[in-house]
Amino acid sequence: MKGTFPIDKFRELRTPFYYYDTKVLRDTLACIRTEASRYENYSVHYAVKANANPKVLTIIRESGLGADCVSGGEIRAAIKAGFPADKIVFAGVGKADWEINLGLDYDIFCFNVESAVELEIINELAAAKGKTANVAFRINPNVGAHTHANITTGLAENKFGISIEDMDHVIDVAQEMQNVKFIGLHFHIGSQILDMGDFVALCNRVNELLDKLEARRIRIGHVNVGGGLGIDYGHPDRQPVPDFKSYFETYDNCLKLRPYQTLHFELGRSVVGQCGSLISKVLYVKQGTNKQFAILDAGMTDLIRPALYQAFHKIENVTSDAPQQTYDVVGPICESSDVFGKAVDLNGVKRGDLIALRSAGAYGEIMASGYNCRELPQGYTSDELV
Repeated sequence: MKGTFPIDKFRELRTPFYYYDTKVLRDTLACIRTEASRYENYSVHYAVKANANPKVLTIIRESGLGADCVSGGEIRAAIKAGFPADKIVFAGVGKADWEINLGLDYDIFCFNVESAVELEIINELAAAKGKTANVAFRINPNVGAHTHANITTGLAENKFGISIEDMDHVIDVAQEMQNVKFIGLHFHIGSQILDMGDFVALCNRVNELLDKLEARRIRIGHVNVGGGLGIDYGHPDRQPVPDFKSYFETYDNCLKLRPYQTLHFELGRSVVGQCGSLISKVLYVKQGTNKQFAILDAGMTDLIRPALYQAFHKIENVTSDAPQQTYDVVGPICESSDVFGKAVDLNGVKRGDLIALRSAGAYGEIMASGYNCRELPQGYTSDELV
């Protein structure tokens, strides 16, 4: 089963480019709203790092989600797209002074703090502006996730967060400061997680920490469990909208949230992953000694995930119904790792065919680079190509 695309419109555009199906995106956002609204104290933010295309951001903002940002540039992108400052959270292990000041100037909702030294700097910078910054502490729960090692973030060996052992001390320090207000805890264990058991393990650890705070008579109103929900890269058309029902139910069943607490989520990949495809043109079909290569005009500079994470993307020849043949699908970049897929069965490929790399809406366009002095790919929505 192949995706449905406006091929005639594609032929008018210079490849490679990203194509975003806004129906899939809006269906995904509608599902998030429906499932999250079953729980009165659930609040969902979008992780801007997954895709900051302005047209995509605008649709997400229109749906009512907040914005989770990890840089000053992302804060600016969120503000430009119309996200209210009081629904913007600033996370990240290395916040520069100018980025912290930017968040303070916009009066964003919260800074997710990753170390005691960062807390001191936020307090100093807020004091200089005569402001008080809301802070939540990102705690490293030492919980693993069944995902690629490069996108596991919740183990003690990872660079992220404050250790459980240091949590009490950092809270004590914050409560003595004049220009920060400690409002909650933040967690994130990884990305592309499909095993709900990983989220159950996180809930168990969060429950322990909430009990610990309660024993100290410390009340926090804000619990942020991050995101991490994965998508079905193998079958983008069979399951275009992820299983948000099970995701939110898992937290409802396993997390002992207090009545005065709001549970925050920061979803990225699961929001935009399935709506995007990288569209490329076949430059050459090259016969090697033991295999044939479909050489595309898109490369690892346009979609780095296969080279960086050995990630799988379904590849389709959307302009051919010829009998299938087997190809290594590669790009033009001068790197041996510039390979999208090996031994891929495609409808017979010829020069000029259009190839779609599916499920590329997350960590695709946003991670593109100018290596080899290549131009960055453009992004188009289905709303534009009608």
